[in-house]
Amino acid sequence: MSVFEQLERGRTWDENEALILAQVDRLCAEIIAPNAARIDETGEFPWDNIRAINELGLNTIFIPEQFGGAGMSFRLYLAVMKRISEACAATGIIFGTNFHAMKPLVEFGTDEQRERLLPCIAEGGLASLAITEEAAGSDATGMKTRFTVDGDDIVIDGAKIFITSGDVADRILLFGKFAGIEDSKKAISVLVLEKGAPGFEVVRLENKMGHRGSSTAALRLDGVRVPKANLIGSPGDGLRILLASLNRSRPSIAAHALGIAMAAFKDMTAYMNERKQSGRRIVDFQGNQFLLADLATDLAMADCWLDYLANLIDGGAKDFGVEASMAKMRASDLAMRAATDAVQMHGGYGYCRDLRVERLMRDAKITQIWEGTNQVHRQLIGRSFATK
Repeated sequence: MSVFEQLERGRTWDENEALILAQVDRLCAEIIAPNAARIDETGEFPWDNIRAINELGLNTIFIPEQFGGAGMSFRLYLAVMKRISEACAATGIIFGTNFHAMKPLVEFGTDEQRERLLPCIAEGGLASLAITEEAAGSDATGMKTRFTVDGDDIVIDGAKIFITSGDVADRILLFGKFAGIEDSKKAISVLVLEKGAPGFEVVRLENKMGHRGSSTAALRLDGVRVPKANLIGSPGDGLRILLASLNRSRPSIAAHALGIAMAAFKDMTAYMNERKQSGRRIVDFQGNQFLLADLATDLAMADCWLDYLANLIDGGAKDFGVEASMAKMRASDLAMRAATDAVQMHGGYGYCRDLRVERLMRDAKITQIWEGTNQVHRQLIGRSFATK
């Protein structure tokens, strides 16, 4: 039994959780993984995969029961995210973005807002998170999108870029600055934009290196009207909500990256056990064994840290930002390293699109960039040790 199988066997799940994970494993093996290469090649949105995910009701995991969900553990959500992402990274990030966008509504919305806006997602709708702008990437305080009150509405003017599922989302959690508040941090606010609002335009879809089945949209908002009832919290609460939300979405990205890393590790070890050079399997060369040893150890440690973080969050911890940054940074670096090593071990074959490792290498790169670049995370982690 491999160390990863022992890790999995050591996790305890209740009967419902175990059933869900077994269903997800079957879904990944029978539908999601077989579709992955075609989706990457064509760049088409993976509607068949999304429909299959919705047949299992997986969005309900992170939505409370009173709003149409099942309200299950964050640890279970991460396990599902990791499995789907191992089968198809593009499908994984679409599923994950539903969580990233709607968890702030679950955490900070009123009961009226949750009763009105969440059932659509619990029933299988898609959600999107709109933060990034041309002048506002890792530093969200640079955003220019404006929220202006007009009677019972908030009028939105601005633009967003690199928005996952922005063209297909039923609900968009949208960040902007409230007119009349001059401080760039205190002005940040957040609301839910519902599908079909006049003045909302998809400017373009990006032609990306990886995650080609996941749509990434540039959006324009020209006088879009949203009811004031869709504002989450009060004007100026956006930065607080954003930071709290990122502390949950970063572990999600860590799970996503570990799924990619594990796919690369499995493909690499299988090939190394079959391929021979100079009459020996390439797994039998000591230098290659050292590579496997280091990578397997780091993957196991990252997986255990993610478990630790999930237990913190499920236990009600409030301050886990540094731990979340550590998880995201290490897992995404591992995804890129594992995918690069997998391509190397496959030799020239690894550079060809016939094999999955080529796609995994392209998929892995963005995990080091989104949800805060790893340079930013290293700064956040290092700064936490500076004495005041």
